[in-house]
Amino acid sequence: MTSTPIKIAVAGAGRMGQTLAAAIEQESNLQLVGIWQRGQAIEPLVEAADVVIDFSLPEGTDMVLAAAIAHKKPLVCGVSGLSEAQTQGLAAASAHIPLLFDRNMSLGIAVLERSIREAAASLGPGFDIAISEVHHEHKKDAPSGTALKLGEAIAASRGESGTGAVTFEVERRGEVPGDHEVTMRSGTETLTFAHSVTTREVFADGAIRAAQWLVDKEPGQYSMQDVLFAGLG
Repeated sequence: MTSTPIKIAVAGAGRMGQTLAAAIEQESNLQLVGIWQRGQAIEPLVEAADVVIDFSLPEGTDMVLAAAIAHKKPLVCGVSGLSEAQTQGLAAASAHIPLLFDRNMSLGIAVLERSIREAAASLGPGFDIAISEVHHEHKKDAPSGTALKLGEAIAASRGESGTGAVTFEVERRGEVPGDHEVTMRSGTETLTFAHSVTTREVFADGAIRAAQWLVDKEPGQYSMQDVLFAGLG
């Protein structure tokens, strides 16, 4: 017997939304309900879906979240540049719906985050840590949300707040989808972790995997760490 396809609604009609929609339509076990953009009615789309993926903009996320809560639908949010109030709103919503928020949906970045957490905790404060990132010239936030996410992970593993003593190097040029490098350096050795994206489809792949994982979960706040490593310790 064939299982019923998972119905996915996509919020965001920009490049990422279109990439995500195209990727969903390539999967036989998934069904694209539709793509929402601001100015359109979102309620019917969310109501018809099993899970919602938000790749809109911060200005649209509040509407997407409200609809997901109203219809009790799982929500995967990959929107960057959210305000502190919005991230707090996502956390509050997770008491009512399964909600996965991550500033980078790449599977490789999730593995990188886990690796640098362990490395930073093991090496201790004797190593200086720097994060360098390169993105396309249209990207507005700097450092990137991913770089900050990695910095916070490192700081947390060393018992520091925010991004701790991590330093950032930022470059904007061309159409680079996203390169990140984490360097841990002492007076005697250097350890380097690197991740490079060649196409934005990697974020769509990660979001789809997250949606498939989230669709039958209990209300709560999740991240890509849960998708890849839940149950692994």
